[in-house]
Amino acid sequence: MTTPPPTAELTADEARRIALRAQGFLGTPDRRAGVRGVLRHLGAVQLDTISVLARSHELIPYARLGAVGRTTVENAYWKDTHAFEYWSHAACILPIEEWPHFAFRRRAYRARPQWHHHLPDGAYDQVIKQLRTEGPLTATELGGAKKTSEWWDWSGTKVAVERALMYGEVVCVERRGWKRVYDLAERAVPASLLHDELDDTECLRRLVRLAGQSLGVGTRADIADYHRLKGEQVDEVIADSGLVPVTVAGWSKPAWADPAALETVPRGRHRTTLLSPFDSLIWERARTERVFGFTHRLEAYVPKPKRVHGYFAMPVLSGGRLVGRVDPAREGRTLVARQVSLDSPKAVPGVAQALAEAASWVGCTDVRVERVDAPDLRDPLTRELARALA
Repeated sequence: MTTPPPTAELTADEARRIALRAQGFLGTPDRRAGVRGVLRHLGAVQLDTISVLARSHELIPYARLGAVGRTTVENAYWKDTHAFEYWSHAACILPIEEWPHFAFRRRAYRARPQWHHHLPDGAYDQVIKQLRTEGPLTATELGGAKKTSEWWDWSGTKVAVERALMYGEVVCVERRGWKRVYDLAERAVPASLLHDELDDTECLRRLVRLAGQSLGVGTRADIADYHRLKGEQVDEVIADSGLVPVTVAGWSKPAWADPAALETVPRGRHRTTLLSPFDSLIWERARTERVFGFTHRLEAYVPKPKRVHGYFAMPVLSGGRLVGRVDPAREGRTLVARQVSLDSPKAVPGVAQALAEAASWVGCTDVRVERVDAPDLRDPLTRELARALA
């Protein structure tokens, strides 16, 4: 692919601020649109099983809107079919209006020649029949999710319903106790959206454009990663996506930007907040290092002796920068900061504010700091926390 000449030259700082605005952090958020507005703005909200303060799909609107109740979040996603769950960046909640644009992925799954799990004869038809007469149902209600206690040892029923989900015949309509609740797509998806009429090119063009809008500015790899497209799929459509080529100082690769993001200078302040490691602002490590000069790695699956920052270290966004990390836990009404990593003394007020606000959001009345990686900053942090909690 030949990249046309750039339409703009951005400084690294301009690119960072454009990214913050595109991700809903700079400028005044549309609070009337609430959680649904955040979902539409981001285009995808990643799900994950880990729950420390709250689950990731709750932390993402919290970071942008402030104290949003758990029930409010769930209702915003699932009530009245405003969203569906599917494979995007990972397992993600997606705006329901994007259902037609994932037709290319559903077709690819239907054409897939080999699968890890064996699908027993008759299991698929049985699941569809049961959902038609009894749904919506969890895999357990359909007849059992596992053959044994091993997480990977799915039952024939679970294999069938997950295959139907990938094919698009079945939809996850909510999570109940973290279990997927399945229903037939023909019942759950609005009739005007329930089709696979768009060809692959139109689907890819839409997702590339959405990724560019959600990122503000990004490299080919950034844009591909947002909905886990292949680089060559991005190359096929990016020239017709509406995004424009730009250069960013310090970036070694060409970039593309949402032209609307270039029309006005990003202004405003944002909340100081803890970020889920699965937040789309930072979910791609190479981009996070390039945009923020901040190296972050989820260590939940790293053996404990090898962890540097903690099990679920959450970056702290303050003043438009990533200034440190907090590895949180909860003990009754106390939020426990098992480990606090601070990039400099200037980070102390922001980290204290983020801890105090997070504690209030999850119903904690106190914060206990167990370890600070820079011991000389422990007392200043404790003093700032006392003020923030007062």
